[in-house]
Amino acid sequence: MNLKFPLFVLLFVSTLASAQETMTVNGSKPYPATQEYTFICEKYAYTGETKVQVAKTEKGGILKLSIVTANEKSRISGGVYVDLANGDVIPCVDKNSKESADGKTTSYYYFTTAEMAKLKKTDIKGIRFIIVGGSNTFGNQTGYFTTVNKTNYFSTAFDTSKKSYDTAKEISTL
Repeated sequence: MNLKFPLFVLLFVSTLASAQETMTVNGSKPYPATQEYTFICEKYAYTGETKVQVAKTEKGGILKLSIVTANEKSRISGGVYVDLANGDVIPCVDKNSKESADGKTTSYYYFTTAEMAKLKKTDIKGIRFIIVGGSNTFGNQTGYFTTVNKTNYFSTAFDTSKKSYDTAKEISTL
């Protein structure tokens, strides 16, 4: 009995320590990553949600941006702008690194070492992006969108809890 309990605690702690998320880009090696955040995109009528994740690489970092689409022709395309809480903006160039599966489109954007240093100090406030696609009668909503760092749509005036993700804290631990 005395030996089983410390062994159980050691096993439990080692499981928690290795539970960090990873990200792979088009079959590359896995990179350590943050959790997948659900940012709110109020103007996107189809789901209103965007999945955001940041990973650390040897040369900087990767931003993964995913959204559910109504048809397979719709894609996140063009550059994106990452707005930080302190007012800085990080522009990301489209390097045509995309995936599309299961009704979801995903685009990857790359950060330099200096941009990752900014992300470690300041939370992401929002991300501006473009959805392009075919022009069908019942096609997907296309255009310019901004997804913001909010944990939920609604709250009361008396709710004093933090209503956004601590992205800087998680990115700094990568």
